[in-house]
Amino acid sequence: MRSLKRETLVALVTAVVISGIWLATTRLIQKPGSVVLAQNSSSAIPRRADGKPDFSGIWQANNGANWDLLTHSPRPMVGQPGVYSDVPVLAAPVVALGAIGWVPPDLGVVEGDEIPYQPWAAKRKQENLANWLDRDPEIGCFKPGVPRAMYMPYKFQIIQGTMKVLMVFEYAGAERTIHLDQVAPYPVDAYMGHAVGHWEGDTLVTDVSSFTSETWLDRSGDFHSDALHVVERYTPITRDAFRYEATIEDKNVFTRPWKISMPIYRRLEPNAQLMEFRCQEMAEETLLGHLRKNQLVKQWEGRTMRMEVTRKVPPGNAVYERHFSGNPPTRQ
Repeated sequence: MRSLKRETLVALVTAVVISGIWLATTRLIQKPGSVVLAQNSSSAIPRRADGKPDFSGIWQANNGANWDLLTHSPRPMVGQPGVYSDVPVLAAPVVALGAIGWVPPDLGVVEGDEIPYQPWAAKRKQENLANWLDRDPEIGCFKPGVPRAMYMPYKFQIIQGTMKVLMVFEYAGAERTIHLDQVAPYPVDAYMGHAVGHWEGDTLVTDVSSFTSETWLDRSGDFHSDALHVVERYTPITRDAFRYEATIEDKNVFTRPWKISMPIYRRLEPNAQLMEFRCQEMAEETLLGHLRKNQLVKQWEGRTMRMEVTRKVPPGNAVYERHFSGNPPTRQ
């Protein structure tokens, strides 16, 4: 009798353990394309009193999109032909950086891994890439624009209210507001655009327009005109990640709308916070050093090389230009 009770107890415990394993396994299995796991259930997503997801927090992308939106292999930040014409090496401006001077490889974030440029714009993009160090607005600490601000290698903070969603970016102190109520359009174009949002279930959808043409989409020369129109979608995946999607349209530059998509992650340090990054001051010598009567930066000497710096003074009014745009002229 005692043996029978012991066998019954063992069988019962075994059944409970197997049931627990089966339940855990089935909850972790997801259908193709699904982003909902057991620990990612809707109950785990922070919500406001009105039931909408709460995106408040400090976030950061973790990918190579700011280097290049498309899939890319390692390449020099600034290169020149090496011993073999098809094998580049680091060019003089960055040669002292060694391995740090190379763009890290990564998969792309563009749907179909293709940006549908018009023929003239595809040539301009390659020209921008070849002249990246002269043209990228990020180097001069200009506001990054949208969507680029979302995947730069810097933290940003979301402060979510009932009718406004404020985003503050570490880079250049940039900020933007998503208006969930009715507001008048901006009277002028803006680096960060004008964003109006609404909810589609748990997804925050924004319509962003009124852009200046003076921003790029990455460090690879991908650009737009002031006809840029961006529709963003913010969808929570878990408590600590959301899916960011942006559909990009510009009739002056692209042949059709195209889309990027990526996860963005919460910074989980207990003391996570934005730090001051006053890059305007950091870029001052780069942008305006040629205007000094007495040159300040003349050379750098390391263990195996000495690099000489000679300033060029552009002719005419170009001497005062802080930024040479690789973008097309603004629409008339």
